[in-house]
Amino acid sequence: MNTTCPASVIREPGRQTRSSTIMTDDTCDRPFGLGLRRPHYTDFVGGSVPVDFVEVISENFMVDGGRPLATLSKVREHYPVALHGVSMAVGSALGVSTSYLNRLKTLVDRIDPLFVSDHLCWTGLGRLNSHDLLPLPYTPEALVVATQNIMRAQDYLGRRMLIENPSSYVSFADSSFTEAEFLAELCEISGCALLLDVNNLFVSARNHDFDPVAYIDVLADCDVLQIHLAGHDDSGALIVDTHDRPVCEDVWALYRHVGRRFPGAATMIERDDCIPPLGDLLVELDRAREVADVAPKLAA
Repeated sequence: MNTTCPASVIREPGRQTRSSTIMTDDTCDRPFGLGLRRPHYTDFVGGSVPVDFVEVISENFMVDGGRPLATLSKVREHYPVALHGVSMAVGSALGVSTSYLNRLKTLVDRIDPLFVSDHLCWTGLGRLNSHDLLPLPYTPEALVVATQNIMRAQDYLGRRMLIENPSSYVSFADSSFTEAEFLAELCEISGCALLLDVNNLFVSARNHDFDPVAYIDVLADCDVLQIHLAGHDDSGALIVDTHDRPVCEDVWALYRHVGRRFPGAATMIERDDCIPPLGDLLVELDRAREVADVAPKLAA
């Protein structure tokens, strides 16, 4: 694979992004959703949950049949479904697996999803899957790899992809872009959109001591189509993205700024462990609606 960056398509690291003003249109129809998790299957199959969409982990349904896929098909009768992947490995120098793309396309064609997303990461080598979202160096060479992988996936699926910012615990001395600059370049060159995980951004900003508001400002010209909100563990030297507890006050405050910058992005609450009763998650989602409703007015 070519790992040199054509000067005609890659701007110099650190070059200022195009100027943009904060969007203030508070008439947009922002969707709000929840992750579809097993304890709540029955509620969603019945179609009575007051959400605009649900999100599922793509790999859990990339199968030929069985009860989970049948359940998802029933849920799809009532709600739009966003497919959120964890194993595409758009940062892998080995490229994206054709077998993986085949199985994902089958699911995409069956569900007709609202969004198809995955993470800015790599996950393993060959047959070895780390089952973790591994970080990239933010270099011109890595940008070429990620861009080519995303463009191939988009062509194969016939869909524009959303790429999510990772939670980060290490950095690379060779990085010549900031993460925000890297994502902005990735969007411009590949044509992908962004899934902005506000909790991941908060975690990374604390762990690496950077300004999350400045990070968001660098993404001003990107299409941020979806937002994740989640909880984290803040009990050690690093804070860790865990998705096992409610959204904290600092993340709500950061979401308010995100809401001013990207008022039309779909928002969802992620909970992957210690899953509470559905009513508790709906209370959190109502708070997201309240924060999002106030944010554009604050910017006016």
